[in-house]
Amino acid sequence: MLYLIRYAEIGKEPHPEKQVIIEPKFIVDDMLGKLAVRLRMLGFDATYYRDTADSFLLRKSREEGRILLTRDLELTKIKGANAFFVKSKKLKDQLREVINKYHLKIEPQNMFSRCPVCNEPLQAIPKEKVKGNVPPAIYKIFNDFSYSPTCGKYYWKGTHYEKLQEELKDLIGD
Repeated sequence: MLYLIRYAEIGKEPHPEKQVIIEPKFIVDDMLGKLAVRLRMLGFDATYYRDTADSFLLRKSREEGRILLTRDLELTKIKGANAFFVKSKKLKDQLREVINKYHLKIEPQNMFSRCPVCNEPLQAIPKEKVKGNVPPAIYKIFNDFSYSPTCGKYYWKGTHYEKLQEELKDLIGD
């Protein structure tokens, strides 16, 4: 899950020592909520706000160094906006657009590392500590759990995880 930014003189290939690796961060507008969730599932930092003014999204994008993903073409034309117009209306195509536009590298070990609800990195939690917080059948069957300390959600690799993994694998390839 690395995003390569190259610092070099214009017109010249950068020297390998002058490359800086950072993670891309996104802010997603109200029209692309499902895209925000899928980006999180791939391990990318994608904040999402509902019913929020464009001026707020633009300000947060600048303050936090986030790329604004939007379906509002006019928003991308505002001077100084670090915004990308997502053309497609279909989720898989939207995700492909963003992956291709920003040359995102999908790392399998980073998939499902963020909470799809609140965007925070998930923390591994010992099985003993989830007892009473997950259904008894889930507690009995599974051993590996993750937890979002921000929203309090618990996660495990059940059938929903397997289906999403297949969906994302199909989308991003091998």
